[in-house]
Amino acid sequence: MRRCHLLILLLLLSPPLLAERHYYQRGDQHLEIDLSEQLPQARRDDVLGWIRDTADALAAVHGRWPRDRWRVRIYPYNTRGSDPVPWAQVNRGDPDVVSFYIDPRASRERLSNNWTAYHEFAHLLIPYRGWGDMWYSEGFASYYQNLLQARQGVFDEREMWQRLHDGFIRGRTNRRPDLSLAELSPSMRENRSFMRVYWSGAWYWFRADTELRRRSGGKQSVDTALAALNRCCADAAMSAREIAIELDRLTGQLLFVPLFDQVAGSRALPPFEEQFAELGIELENGAVILRNTHPLADIRGSIARPVVPGGR
Repeated sequence: MRRCHLLILLLLLSPPLLAERHYYQRGDQHLEIDLSEQLPQARRDDVLGWIRDTADALAAVHGRWPRDRWRVRIYPYNTRGSDPVPWAQVNRGDPDVVSFYIDPRASRERLSNNWTAYHEFAHLLIPYRGWGDMWYSEGFASYYQNLLQARQGVFDEREMWQRLHDGFIRGRTNRRPDLSLAELSPSMRENRSFMRVYWSGAWYWFRADTELRRRSGGKQSVDTALAALNRCCADAAMSAREIAIELDRLTGQLLFVPLFDQVAGSRALPPFEEQFAELGIELENGAVILRNTHPLADIRGSIARPVVPGGR
């Protein structure tokens, strides 16, 4: 979740009035989309299309939204920068609410190609409520934002792995070797350690996902584990470690907890090149090359494919 400057804080304390509520329904599930009265009328259809497309990508993870009723709020934010979504956040409650502050001039294409909505929506896939170990939740969203964009066709599989590679490199170079990840996570703002915190967490989910797929011959994945987690615990309020414990129970694997302890205690982002090589991902001067004849190429490719094609 992004943090911005004082003006954003003031907007949160006294947000613009919401003018319209739109409804998007999938079976017995409901998404409410609230638009600010200050959002130009000419932009509203583009904004609604962007949110619906991203919500479809979220539903494609395991066939349903993680919440039966949830809400999105859209506010305009006039910015001189190039980012179409300067700030966003998730508030867990009844219902969960995802708020976006967007450039009101942004086209649907610019909004849809931006990563922020995929990141924020991904947070809803786990029942984490902010009880420590933020690396776990932010790493999850950082990993899944790339999967969701690839599955939605924003970019192809090679670009997905390139973006993960580049993120891991940023996390590796953002060093504080005197502090473990568990120690660094609650003070990442003071230590300017966002990259290590977010991308060490993303490495955890990448490693868990690829290892689970490998052990099960492709029958299990973090996608299938999330579906089981949602069925049992969607309304729970769980810590990061409790989620790891439950995922080991649901998958019948001793994987998520040992990996949790390894990453929480790490003093640098763990190496990823060996895991890339095992999947047929080669690196040439920092550029990703996919070897589709590799024995694990199908498992690698399945990570970029939607579990529920079209998300509908």
